[in-house]
Amino acid sequence: MPNTRGGIERRLRDVTRRIAKAREELAVIEAQRAALAEDADEASVRALVSEQIADGRTRTEATRAVEAMDRSRQAVLAEIEQLVRTRDDLLERLPL
Repeated sequence: MPNTRGGIERRLRDVTRRIAKAREELAVIEAQRAALAEDADEASVRALVSEQIADGRTRTEATRAVEAMDRSRQAVLAEIEQLVRTRDDLLERLPL
């Protein structure tokens, strides 16, 4: 039964594991985003200095990659927030 103490405890363990996994995923995304942002900054400088079309495209691609990582980061943050709310709700429902 989901509303029994045992059912709530099982759901709490599951949600806690999912929070940990999402936080690990967030750490990976943030590390990748930092590397991509550095690449995008370098590409921007090269594009400004060289005025070559290829450098401008590289900058655009690098910027898009950073934006994609930002969207991924926001999605994982939203997932973590939802899981934390679920965990808090389960803790409130847990009989003492």
